[in-house]
Amino acid sequence: MKILKTIPLAALLAACALTASQAEEHRQLGAHVHGHGKLNIAIEKNVVSIELEAPGADIAGFEHEANTKEDKAKLEKAKATLAKGLELFTPASAAGCKQTSAKVALEAGHEHEGEGKEEHDKHAAEAKDHDHDKGEDHHSEFHAEYAFECVAPEKITSLSFGYFKQFPNAEELDVTVITPKGQSSYEVTKDKPKLEL
Repeated sequence: MKILKTIPLAALLAACALTASQAEEHRQLGAHVHGHGKLNIAIEKNVVSIELEAPGADIAGFEHEANTKEDKAKLEKAKATLAKGLELFTPASAAGCKQTSAKVALEAGHEHEGEGKEEHDKHAAEAKDHDHDKGEDHHSEFHAEYAFECVAPEKITSLSFGYFKQFPNAEELDVTVITPKGQSSYEVTKDKPKLEL
């Protein structure tokens, strides 16, 4: 029975994975922009599914391979913090949501597509710990998936983003929300960390 519930949610998330504007941004800016992540939210019946994609520099403070104990500890802390989805993306309390699952993964070896040396140097200046082995232009990206169960999903009128307090290198999230009523796109920033639906 649970499989039947997740199949439509998976289809909804797949449908919103790349909206036309996100696809255009991908072509213009490349696949990886520090400070900017993507968040997809699907609300169906009493289940809220959320997918996050964010640069490693936003989450862990660096993107190079974690070789030192300090870097490995930072990665573990980042993963543990990312697993607390309800603290990062909090629906209105009247909805009565609880987190039922979280999956966090780090994808390494991501390249800045179409990014010139000047743009890369800008990133390096912005993130002190931003580092590359032997000048290679490889980056890591965090992916997280969450499922929330809500007693009154119709009362999800807003989402608060603790994400920006937990990850100060993050500046903005491009958010796509899909509900039975349709799809909407938003931009949520660290200066305005609340989304009104």
